[in-house]
Amino acid sequence: MTAPSPAQLRRDGRVAGALYLVVVLAGIFCLAWVPGQLGDGLAGAMAHAGLFRAGIAAFVLMQVAFLLLPLSLYPVFADVDRRMAVLMVAFATTSVPIGLVALGHRMEALAMLGQVDGNPTAALEAAFAASQQRFAQGLRIASLFWGLWLLPFGGLILRCGRLPRLLGVLLVLGGIGYVAQVFGGLLPTIADASWLSRLRLPAAFGEIGSCLWLLLFGAGPGRPRPTPASPA
Repeated sequence: MTAPSPAQLRRDGRVAGALYLVVVLAGIFCLAWVPGQLGDGLAGAMAHAGLFRAGIAAFVLMQVAFLLLPLSLYPVFADVDRRMAVLMVAFATTSVPIGLVALGHRMEALAMLGQVDGNPTAALEAAFAASQQRFAQGLRIASLFWGLWLLPFGGLILRCGRLPRLLGVLLVLGGIGYVAQVFGGLLPTIADASWLSRLRLPAAFGEIGSCLWLLLFGAGPGRPRPTPASPA
């Protein structure tokens, strides 16, 4: 497969960087900041119903951008290793329908807010908590693929050097961390261990770094690819 020109790499890389920025900012807002403001209970969602709705909207935006992101990265890396690039796209896009199905449970929780008239009943609070738990369980499944797609993505960076190789190392380590957290959480002896979440820290640095690098500089030409020797 013919390598893209430096201009194409810069352009495609910056498009991917812009999409990545949407994923990062929307993800921080809906998965970190909003839950920190609301907590898990019905009372917090009732007190900040607008923020609860905004979190749902941000999650939808994140999923749309995350569906397009690997497709925009594919032409940047397809000439390096087409199979690995296809695997990157497959893992990333698989997480999107899982995430949207999980979001349906949060939509159920949103509908419950309209049923509250005065003080919520214990039954309504229990139903709200159950829908939030189902949403969290769906995200756990989606997070497996959030980690798996980082493995070929980081591997492609390491192979071609079109982004700094340090980012590739962080992405691979972060992808392993995501997978380890998902499977580690299934083991009763460590399911509640707080250190499991720290396994994803390399992914945070790697993804934010990749996002900013692509947005500012695009993808570079990387290492020259060896030309096959001509037959004697």
